[in-house]
Amino acid sequence: MNLKEYPAEPFRIKSVETVKMISREERERVIKEAGYNTFLINSEDVYIDLLTDSGTNAMSDKQWAAMMLGDEAYAGSTNFKHLEEAVNKHFGFKHIVPTHQGRGAENILSQIAIRPGQFVPGNMYFTTTRYHQERNGGTFVDIIRDEAHNATLNIPFKGDIDLKKLQQVIDEKGAENIAYVCLAVTVNLAGGQPVSMKNMRAVREITRKNGIKVFYDATRCVENAYFIKEQEEGYADKTIQEIVLEMFSYADGCTMSGKKDCIVNIGGFLCMNDDTLFEKAKELVVVYEGMPSYGGMAGRDMEAMAVGLGESMQFEYIEHRVKQVRYLGDQLMVAGIPIVEPVGGHAVFIDARRFCPHLIQDEFPAQSLAASLYVESGVRSMERGIISAGRDKETGENNHPKLETVRLTIPRRVYTYRHMDVVADAVIRLYEHRERIPGLQFVYEPKQLRFFTARFDKIKSSL
Repeated sequence: MNLKEYPAEPFRIKSVETVKMISREERERVIKEAGYNTFLINSEDVYIDLLTDSGTNAMSDKQWAAMMLGDEAYAGSTNFKHLEEAVNKHFGFKHIVPTHQGRGAENILSQIAIRPGQFVPGNMYFTTTRYHQERNGGTFVDIIRDEAHNATLNIPFKGDIDLKKLQQVIDEKGAENIAYVCLAVTVNLAGGQPVSMKNMRAVREITRKNGIKVFYDATRCVENAYFIKEQEEGYADKTIQEIVLEMFSYADGCTMSGKKDCIVNIGGFLCMNDDTLFEKAKELVVVYEGMPSYGGMAGRDMEAMAVGLGESMQFEYIEHRVKQVRYLGDQLMVAGIPIVEPVGGHAVFIDARRFCPHLIQDEFPAQSLAASLYVESGVRSMERGIISAGRDKETGENNHPKLETVRLTIPRRVYTYRHMDVVADAVIRLYEHRERIPGLQFVYEPKQLRFFTARFDKIKSSL
């Protein structure tokens, strides 16, 4: 590895949080008490926390200073005006509806844009997104390019929509039966894979001809913009801000979890250009979130989000962010660890199928691998495979996604390269005795979004 490829952290550390490593015996007790579900481990028992990059970011001094400017008025908050101005400047949308986080925006969009029986084509499902779409009578249709399901294929822009699949859905279902196209930038469950500007432009052309709206899942849009600048012809000299603006010019709106690329700990929003939809969204935000001028966020949180959105557009920030993730991925690939290639923008995804070939998918290899990694090292990761995919709503059988992965998710501005070294060493050690990783079975399975709170035990034959 050429270490010169990875830029130093573009920040100084002003405040620190002490962490500790508990003993292996304690970690074995903790994971058992947590039902072998890393979501149920207490934070104080985690050494390096790679569960998620959602809300786990370190805010800047300017963001913390902005928190002191909170206008906590119940209506007409000045901070909302600042957030509205920032979103309009960076995204270009006419309207914004603030929510407590991204799934709040998904809930509102699904209610105002989906009629029962309609279809929502998209570039691979995401758990909460699909839940809200289905809860409101929609049917998700995966139209991502086939290459996205192949963990070993190292090509750019694996998140692209397959244009032939999109046209086929339109021809078979009828344009009037398509609620909207849901385009994620980047695609989380494909490994954080980006979408090319060429593909966004082509999707817009097809949908415009057929009178279909396009809404982006914009959660990691700045990461996507970095990949476009780095890898797509004609964008090397464009700023991140210019690329993001062009990306959103091909959409009718977006849902946004501010807990990612806005570099804050809470908050989100729904954007759109359509006046009628906006009026419907404002009515619902009062029901589910709060007034249209705060939508489930405190004024101070909106102010920090407005500042963070601007900071995320800085090239030095996003280059380090993406390359820190890549640094971890490159270490694992050099050691022969099977991961999803290429490395995406927010996480390294271990390919649990190849890591644990002795386990069939119904023995939950990714869930067990995540639990075993915690015991090995105190590093918390999460499953993204059969558990996350849930059950078929018609048959009740487990959905079997082609990708069965463990996600090592890097929070923004929290860990150093040395932390990534520790994680890599732990994964490599575990790989050396991977045949000891046991299969798991449910002992408690919630009906919705089961990966958050399900509990497991070792299969007796695996003991």
